[in-house]
Amino acid sequence: MRFAESLLLLALAANLCVAQKRLVLIDQDGSGPGGSNQMAMLALLQAPQAQVLGITMVTGNAWRDEETQHTLRMLELTGHADVPVAQGAVFPLVRTQQETRLEEALVGKVVWLGAWGQSVSTMVETPKGDAPLVTEAAQAHSPYVVPPMLEGTPRLKPIDEDAVHFLIRQVHMHPHQVTIYAAGPMTNIALAISIDPEFAALTQGIVMMGGSLNPQTDDPEFATSPRHEFNFWFDPEATHIVLRAAWPRIDVTTVDVSIKAPFTQQMLDAIAQSQSPTARYIAAWSQNRYYLWDELAACAWLDSTLITNEKHLYMDVDLSHGPSYGDTLTWNEKLKPVTGVRLVHAQLDLDLPKFQRMFVELMKR
Repeated sequence: MRFAESLLLLALAANLCVAQKRLVLIDQDGSGPGGSNQMAMLALLQAPQAQVLGITMVTGNAWRDEETQHTLRMLELTGHADVPVAQGAVFPLVRTQQETRLEEALVGKVVWLGAWGQSVSTMVETPKGDAPLVTEAAQAHSPYVVPPMLEGTPRLKPIDEDAVHFLIRQVHMHPHQVTIYAAGPMTNIALAISIDPEFAALTQGIVMMGGSLNPQTDDPEFATSPRHEFNFWFDPEATHIVLRAAWPRIDVTTVDVSIKAPFTQQMLDAIAQSQSPTARYIAAWSQNRYYLWDELAACAWLDSTLITNEKHLYMDVDLSHGPSYGDTLTWNEKLKPVTGVRLVHAQLDLDLPKFQRMFVELMKR
């Protein structure tokens, strides 16, 4: 009898542990192999205090179908094959590749075009003798082509349900329990809000990697355009919808804080010392040194003490089709418009050593 009671107590304790995990839905532009998008998803997948209900894919740094294949393969190689992946939007709501190319001739070139291709890589000098930070190089191809995959083709398949309805269904299954982690363009999230007006209010809030205020950097992508940031810029209309929705809380990991969090060779070397599947994946495929944009957004949700400075601002995005189309707009309480802008927690600074330690340990688990 005592043995049976012990088993029952163990079962109850296990269920309680699962129940206490923080629930999160990942919406990501999963370019790969390796790189910031995949490592950010792994931060949440590896975290013992989080339960990832699923991953939804959106075109951003690469086209949706290519991203889906890289993400499925990452899940296979790192032991997370039980996490469902749903495919979402292929194109932004309004912005098009052709119009953007025409705009570049009139208002100047954009450093990073994501899935739409890039003529040159961006290199940024780093302090203390580290190797230069290098962006991922995107090769333009048609939306539904998946180039040969260096890490191998996945056996896993995406689920049949589309990303938007998957997001809505999961939020309704777990009302007021789920955080939306959105680290790519906001197209899928905007569509979910448009289909289901209750969607945002039924969550615990949204964590966004996006927006830029006044980053202090020589990086050419931001030095002359301090309010430009790719995720907001790629689908401004979607960003506008998302920022004005009835979220209980909005946390925004801005460019200002992201550029203070580089992925260093020392971090990669430390991760590579582990023989865990995730560490082996990163050691093999995360070769470029660049900012840990999305990883910081994920880890700051897991541990809010990583962020040492944030500003409470009302935030939106410029929808005028001119040189500032897609740029970040902000106001304080006194200056905000009366058109429904929402207050956000805009992250500006971090405890870098603590973040680096946390990220390395998550990747080594």
